[in-house]
Parts: sequence; C-alpha cells; structure tokens
Amino acid sequence: MVIRAPVSSAEKDWVRKLWESEWGGATMISRGKTYRLAELSCLVAVEQTEVMGAATYHVDADSCELVSINAIRAGLGVGTQLLRGVENAARLPGSSKVWIITSNDNLDAMKFYQRRGYRMTQIYVGAIDNARLQKETIPRIGNYGIEIHDEIELAKPLKYY
Repeated sequence: MVIRAPVSSAEKDWVRKLWESEWGGATMISRGKTYRLAELSCLVAVEQTEVMGAATYHVDADSCELVSINAIRAGLGVGTQLLRGVENAARLPGSSKVWIITSNDNLDAMKFYQRRGYRMTQIYVGAIDNARLQKETIPRIGNYGIEIHDEIELAKPLKYY
C-alpha cells in the first residue's frame, strides 16, 4: 500500500465523494474553526489502483491537526498507515505534536488513537452543539446511540530520530 497525495482527477473525485458520504460535505468544524477540506493537505492510501482511504491535515505553528481520516475497510491497516503518513508529514516542518478532535460518541476512534500512542488532552464541553449551529448536517445521535455534544482532543508528541 502506498500513502501519498492524490494525483489523478479520479482520486481527487473519490476523496470529494468520501467527504460527502462520511462528513456530510466538504467542510468540518474543529474547535470552532471551519475547515474547507479541499484546502487542506491530503493523503490517500492506494493499493494497486484502488483508493482505500484518505486523511486531511493542517500544519500550524509547531503542531499538526489531523482533521479527517477514513478507511473504506477496517482491519487492513489503512487507517494506521494514513496516520503514520500524517505524522511523517508533520515532522517535515518541525511540528512537535499531532492532535485530533473527535466527538464524544466516537469510542472506536478513541480506542484507535490511544492504541497508537495518543492521549486525551482536553474535553470541549458543548463544542459540537455550537458547531451544529453552523453545520446542520452534524447528527444529534451518534455511534452506539450516544448523544453528540462534546469534542475530545487527543494528542501525540512527535519523536525525531
């Protein structure tokens, strides 16, 4: 599997369709900031000619925010490889950490990140309730029937060898 920026128009179109289906559009709100996903750095996971997943991220000052990550099939290592790709990209400008915002219902994501060295660093109570005022496609009920209200930040310091 190769992790790289999307190059063909077909890959870029695949990523746009992914954003629509998984995120309800091409914008995301994180800590009150609205991101246009197409304006962020993007990596795709490609196996032969098939796109298996994508991640978007933003490097700012000395840290990198992973804004979105999706693998089309779980259990194949796609998410892990995309996450490593973002971590490696963040090292190039000298970022000290990668951080992620997820919703309080996303227990699977919290498990995924913590198993890869990320730790919970902040809870932003009511942040998703506020984001929903700007982006109505954010659901009220999420995974496992849990009401979605809060953002949870996880972070991992980057090591340089």
